[in-house]
Parts: sequence; structure tokens; C-alpha cells
Amino acid sequence: MSHQYRVRNPEEIYFVTFTVIDWVDVFTRPAYKQLITESLTYCQQNKGLEVHAFCLMTNHIHLLISANAPAKLPDIIRDFKKHTSKQIINLVEQENESRRDWMLYRFQYRLNTTTA
Repeated sequence: MSHQYRVRNPEEIYFVTFTVIDWVDVFTRPAYKQLITESLTYCQQNKGLEVHAFCLMTNHIHLLISANAPAKLPDIIRDFKKHTSKQIINLVEQENESRRDWMLYRFQYRLNTTTA
């Protein structure tokens, strides 16, 4: 899996999809949906992200996005994914999540197998 996001033309609008590890259905509860929308809003207000459209599914999100110069879309994507992944894990640990142990196991297992 590549951790670099290639943007050939910084003025273009890009279609991107972010998936949850192992396609775990995280975005079935309002708290997780809110976290994603708040993170997108933050990136819009503070990092130069332009969200033209998005569709949040239970285990992934589709976006039509671009960046306002001088912001760079790959940097925004990197920061968004890093921040939201940490926040989702924190929220899973704090919420009354019936699947908590299983979800955290899946996330940790995948992290260990992709970094080994």
C-alpha cells in the first residue's frame, strides 16, 4: 500500500476513496460519522481543502476534493488520515462500543502485518 498520494495537477479536482482497515463497519454510529465530518470541516477551514462532494458509507468514504494554493493535496490527505485514524481508535476505546475488542484487534492486527 502506498503512503504517497500523487497529484499531477494541483488545480484539478480528484476522486479519492479512503477505506477502513479490513472494511470494518465503523461509520454505523453517529459519533464516528460526526468525527469524519468534523475532520473534513477542520481541513476545509484550516488546511486549504476544498470538498466538492462526499459520500460516507459504513466502511469507506468517497470524496471529490482539491486544494487551495499554496496548500498541497497530498499533505492534506496525509494529515487527515493520520488524525482521523487516531481519533477513531480513541473513540472506539471510549464509546460504549459492543464491538470494541474485535475492532481494536482488527486494527492492531492489520497494523502489525503491514509494518512487519
